[in-house]
Amino acid sequence: MKYIFKKYEFESQDLAETRIAALPHSDIDGESHPSHSHTVVKLGYIFTEQPTFDEDGEVLTEGVQSDMYSVDVLWNASEITETDEDGNKDINYPYGWVSKEIEVEGNGVHTFLGRNF
Repeated sequence: MKYIFKKYEFESQDLAETRIAALPHSDIDGESHPSHSHTVVKLGYIFTEQPTFDEDGEVLTEGVQSDMYSVDVLWNASEITETDEDGNKDINYPYGWVSKEIEVEGNGVHTFLGRNF
């Protein structure tokens, strides 16, 4: 099984939640549960500048948080791969994700089981 690791930033948590909720779900006993096998990690508003603390844990300088809501996804490639009539395969990410993809230096603040981004 092949996985694709991507990082995303959304203008708000609400927009991120909307895109996550739009991924395939099933209704089980009146509750919605993911029916996809993608792994979604909500990182939230990450620090772009880390706060600093003294030896007692008191804040010396406040950190600065991003105004963008971050999400990492480990896509199950088999669930987003389409094959055309000639047998050519193409990755088709769900609506609203491609334009939110970001590039980061290194692995950023999160990785999946040590997988490099």
